[in-house]
Amino acid sequence: MSSTLLEVTRAAHEDTERLERLIVKVLKNDPAINKKQRLSQMHLVRYMINQIISTTRKLVELYEDKDNGRKDEIDAAFSEQTFHDMLKEIRDYHRRFPSAQVIDETDHEYEHEEPDVKFSGEESNGRYLDMHALHHEYVNSKLGKEVDYASFLEVFSLLQVIPKKLKTTRAYKGYLSNMLVYLVSFVEQTQPLLDLERMFAKVADEFNEQWAHEGKVKGIDLDGYNTAEELVALGPEKLKEALGALGLKTGGTVQERAERLFLTKHTSLEELDKKQFLKKESTKEIALMEAKILKLCEILSETIIRTKENVEKKQGMIYEEMEADREDDHDHEDEPEIASDNENPKLYNPLKFPIGWDGKPIQHWLYKLHGLGHEFKCEICGNYTYRGRRAYEHHFKESRHQYGMRQLGIPNTKDFNEITSIVEARQLWEKIKEMQGMKRWRPEVEEEYEDQEGNIYNKKTYTELKRQCLI
Repeated sequence: MSSTLLEVTRAAHEDTERLERLIVKVLKNDPAINKKQRLSQMHLVRYMINQIISTTRKLVELYEDKDNGRKDEIDAAFSEQTFHDMLKEIRDYHRRFPSAQVIDETDHEYEHEEPDVKFSGEESNGRYLDMHALHHEYVNSKLGKEVDYASFLEVFSLLQVIPKKLKTTRAYKGYLSNMLVYLVSFVEQTQPLLDLERMFAKVADEFNEQWAHEGKVKGIDLDGYNTAEELVALGPEKLKEALGALGLKTGGTVQERAERLFLTKHTSLEELDKKQFLKKESTKEIALMEAKILKLCEILSETIIRTKENVEKKQGMIYEEMEADREDDHDHEDEPEIASDNENPKLYNPLKFPIGWDGKPIQHWLYKLHGLGHEFKCEICGNYTYRGRRAYEHHFKESRHQYGMRQLGIPNTKDFNEITSIVEARQLWEKIKEMQGMKRWRPEVEEEYEDQEGNIYNKKTYTELKRQCLI
């Protein structure tokens, strides 16, 4: 057939429509039997979507017609001689190939496309995360306390607990980069239909809007201050925190810090002299990576919880039990997701004890030992119920509770342990903020002055005595 631009355009549209119909066929008429098949099915759909995107981009280039080749071809087609030449070519083609017909979407060109999905043994086909390499890097880079792997799974997403002086180091940037690469790779393999590019673009837009927002820095509303001297009353620590958030130098006297921060009220960060900034890694780039990691942790919240529970379960197993559990996971990979009652008869469990690692109800003494008969409900976790005091106390450090606290805009500190009510958490947070406001640095009372005789006064007393010429 003809290889003209018009024929190439028509063929591209045909390929796109064929792929769309094939995607519908795969999702609607060929339901996945188990989790492994469903994951392969999603990767096949992702592959066809990428083919559609690639073909569509070529179509956009054809329609833009930057070299006017398509326009010239259309103009030439209106001439009588060209039209008859094209018609003759089509007739000759069908005369030579009389059995030629349109290939239906049942073509198996894509159905045998094997997805390139590789999981480690620890990940168990995407059921769990494998954070051992990141745990080793975290412990050896002195970014946090030396914790075991199970504890690391609880704190790795709490990036705010890492000291700010370490957040501008190359070690921290490398640690964040490795974590972001792994989490992106894991999400791409377990959730191939998720549009990460669009999601990250949205995260970046929200981050840039918040970063460029002038006037408010870590609770400081610069609109309420007319001079740098008024900022001095905030104290050195508050000013240091605000400057560090902007990536500016945090050293110097209180007056120098206040003047440096006051510059940002009328001058954007891009216009400031480079001498005002820290000579370390880009704080904005690091902060953006943190925002992306927090978004990925939010998406993988259930997987993180499942991974931690699996690690804790294995810590209480002997070698034979771990081997049996690994074989059990392998056997269940090819089983249907929904089994009939005849295939899986109900276990005799009149007291409704939790199911242990062997698929049988746990023993009564173990049930009593862990207090699993007591249930605790947490409103912050979406009214999720925890069985046993140990699980209840442990959940305050888990990602589900941390996510709920972030949604409330409250830091998940030790002050909020045992607080499960949203109303109580907000009331306690208001009291803590009031107490923090009372503890702010007051120069007229806390700044010390010494006279010639060595007597110590605060600023207010010293000023009054000097005004009365008593010192």
